[in-house]
Amino acid sequence: MKLSSCLLVCALAAPMLQAFPVPAARGEQLLAQGALAPRTPLSASEASEAADALLKALQARNAQALFDRLSTPLQNATTVEAVKGRLNKAHRIKSTRVVAIYPGIDDTTVDVIAQTEQGSKELLLVLDDEGKLVAWKWLGETLPIETTALKFVRDLDAQRWIAARYYLSLDFQKEISPEDLERKWSKLSRVLGGVKRIKNAVISSKGADQQLVLVTIEFGTVTDNLFVIFDGQGRIINVDFSEDLV
Repeated sequence: MKLSSCLLVCALAAPMLQAFPVPAARGEQLLAQGALAPRTPLSASEASEAADALLKALQARNAQALFDRLSTPLQNATTVEAVKGRLNKAHRIKSTRVVAIYPGIDDTTVDVIAQTEQGSKELLLVLDDEGKLVAWKWLGETLPIETTALKFVRDLDAQRWIAARYYLSLDFQKEISPEDLERKWSKLSRVLGGVKRIKNAVISSKGADQQLVLVTIEFGTVTDNLFVIFDGQGRIINVDFSEDLV
């Protein structure tokens, strides 16, 4: 339920206060087909292979190999040296084990257990349709805008539309009313079988004027990531409610 790679590059490069329009017939067609959401073309075996290559790069602290497996938007937003710096600060990995693969609408979430010098830790990987890395995170470590993204989604799930709107920038509040939030979230949740669990949040891109956070949500029919875009002041300036569904 998110922007394509091309649109994501645009989203991180320039202000985006309105959802990208798509034909309304697309959403109507999905609903007419029994509310079946599209799925990523990446198979479970392909996701497993991609995750294995990424984990080997992480374990070896091979910045170039990891950079080569980043999605295009992430490659455009970082450098090999920056990746190397993050790897040097990360936990040293002794071994890894993929414990779950969740194909989404157009990404895949992979849960990993890693044995590190500090013991067993949970690692999350998000892969795009080509098996490239969109985001990764050691679970149990939550940063401020990740907390804000989680609060925002939890307020939506609890039908606290005005409370959820508090986290939006003033310009974005002008673009989307509480009624709009209710309509979009309610239809999205209904199409995907209802929210079972809001799992976690991970920063995909940070340190610029615009920052991207992915919120992993377990719905009744799919586990997928909601893209939430922040400005430099920590306010939400866009949310990808997947216009082809809602």
